[in-house]
Amino acid sequence: MSRFNTRTARPSPASPVRSTGKRTVNHNGGTGFQRDARSELFLLAVANLVGQDTFYEKGGARDDRYTALVRGLAVTDPEWTTGLLRWLRSDAHLRTAALVGAAEFTRARLDAGAPGHSRQAVDAVLQRADEPGELLAYWTSRYGRALPKPLKRGVADAVRRLYHARSLLKYDTASKGYRFGDVLELTHPSPDPAKPWQGELFRYALDRRHRPDEAVPPASDRLLAANRELLALPVEQRRAAVTAEGGAERLAAAGLTWEALAGWLRGPLDAAVWSAVIPSMGPMALVRNLRNFDQAGVPDEVADEVARRIADPDEVRRSRQFPFRYLAAHRHAPSLRWGHALETALSHSLGNVPALPGRTLILVDRSGSMFDRPSAQTQLNRADSAAIFGTALKVRAADADLVEFGTTSRVVRVAPGEAVLRVLDRFTDLGGTDTAQAVRTHYRGHDRVVVVTDEQTGRDHWGGDALAAVPAHVPLYTWNLAGYAPGHGPSGAANRHTFGGLGDAAFRLIPLLEAGRDATWPWLEPDAR
Repeated sequence: MSRFNTRTARPSPASPVRSTGKRTVNHNGGTGFQRDARSELFLLAVANLVGQDTFYEKGGARDDRYTALVRGLAVTDPEWTTGLLRWLRSDAHLRTAALVGAAEFTRARLDAGAPGHSRQAVDAVLQRADEPGELLAYWTSRYGRALPKPLKRGVADAVRRLYHARSLLKYDTASKGYRFGDVLELTHPSPDPAKPWQGELFRYALDRRHRPDEAVPPASDRLLAANRELLALPVEQRRAAVTAEGGAERLAAAGLTWEALAGWLRGPLDAAVWSAVIPSMGPMALVRNLRNFDQAGVPDEVADEVARRIADPDEVRRSRQFPFRYLAAHRHAPSLRWGHALETALSHSLGNVPALPGRTLILVDRSGSMFDRPSAQTQLNRADSAAIFGTALKVRAADADLVEFGTTSRVVRVAPGEAVLRVLDRFTDLGGTDTAQAVRTHYRGHDRVVVVTDEQTGRDHWGGDALAAVPAHVPLYTWNLAGYAPGHGPSGAANRHTFGGLGDAAFRLIPLLEAGRDATWPWLEPDAR
């Protein structure tokens, strides 16, 4: 048996997303490869924004598939499923999928008579102060107003962590179906003993809900007192109070957000008002409002500070923005003064994209199905995300060929040191999905192949197994951006690996696998099972 223990033998590490060995037909009529339940749920969870149609699946059917997978694994593998839900909210920054998942996890375990885990799953996914109300709204709309104990206790645990003066001002608004007071009444959390002020805050939240005209904030809370004083100003005095010297500091001290400012002023936000509120805005809000800053004519010195904060690496890291947010801002902001800052921020947001050695073939799917939008709130699509990631890989790699493919394929040229945002304008719409032909055309002895795609290849007469042209000893990495059930090839071992999403956890896996180490789910330590 010594022939297996040679110096030339290479390890064949395993990765977590695994196919079962069974073949099926994918949504595009081509050959599909089935995956196990954990793999299917993971890929769907990182791509599903709940209630959104995709090119091949209606939102309702997609949500039903997600719910069924969560409910099944909540009973058979609760530890793994709890880890997934916690990671979805905390690291993947996917709110709705995590909240829905925790609710369905709880329902499934109650129906099965299985104790434990539900309280922890609910608490884990609630990371922002409006989310306890969001979760209760989902539960009551689906299962009625009777709240089971695990749900109540998990929400109460989160409330003690999340409810404070600033979160109350930002999220306890009349537009919410479940106000802070409603959540408190339904779940009865006792104040955190380590936070002596929380009892008074809870009482104030209840008064705001039931007796808003009589509600008086705790005298000891400076933020709430300053907010009350500012809001009480006569309408005719408000703009002057904001734009006068010290107005920016007063806005910050009162916790008045930019979203609430226009309604309070009862008028538009002009350059002077924007200049006052910009210092207290977060980086995500700054990026989203670049067009508004330009239209209002914000002065250059204020714009310079905005650009500095957008491009600051620490701000980018704290904001946890997805790379495509910067592309959206680049496309929608009319002024050229933001270009360098957005490019720098995009580079920081892609900081964990691996710098691959050797020769790499990068295939970016630009077929029609990639041009559906992940949500109604964005004008960007999966094709944009694929192009960003593919270009970033190309820029960082030692030697890479970047190719866009659909019915046909084409090399995308990138000059040394060229800005990623400029390269993205060269990508096109290429119709169908002939992955097999793209691989056959462009694979020339590369050390690895990376495909960024929705995996829905064309019919067999377009080339059969989409990955067959890549030799078995060459690592092939697929980034699945849509979460459809059938894959375009086997996955899990033997140099065939599939990842979901475009987050830091996925980016770290290529170097790990190429070092011969098994990769596991992103919320577990490498080599853990």
